[in-house]
Amino acid sequence: MAADAIKEGLVARVEDWPGISLIKSMLRGEPVRGTWFDRTEEHRARLRGEEFEPRRYGTEETVELSQLPCWRHLSPERYRELVAGLVQEIAADAAAERKRTGREPLGVTAILHQHPHTCPNKSKKSPAPRFHAASKATREALRKAYGFFLAAFREAAERLKAGDRTARFPNGCFPPGLPFVRA
Repeated sequence: MAADAIKEGLVARVEDWPGISLIKSMLRGEPVRGTWFDRTEEHRARLRGEEFEPRRYGTEETVELSQLPCWRHLSPERYRELVAGLVQEIAADAAAERKRTGREPLGVTAILHQHPHTCPNKSKKSPAPRFHAASKATREALRKAYGFFLAAFREAAERLKAGDRTARFPNGCFPPGLPFVRA
């Protein structure tokens, strides 16, 4: 989240992010510690009319972070160096963007003064694309391939519906259930 906060112009550095962040733990090689609240038990206690302290049903938890699978072969020190490099690259890109636009990060104080349920004044209303792709040509190729897949699926489904149990469905799909036949 801290890296996203930099990209979104909320803070200038990972260290500034006031919220939860695994990056800080990754950079230091430390486990993440927090409290897990058993909301089910809290609810049951309320139903019983029980008075309890706010942390009564909280359990301290520790999460050991594993290295990313693609970097699992690296030493912990080298791994942290690479993560730090990625974070620095994100911060540098964000700094360049701020310099280009003249827009400063929101900052910790402003973040902490926002109500967590506040909605943006204006948000995008466009639907998400069916495919995320690096280029328009790739997106069109994916759309066309999906069209072929859908046509093959529908043809096989119609054959199955007509009673042909040998109908071949495209790879990667789940055929519909067989039609109900009375005994």
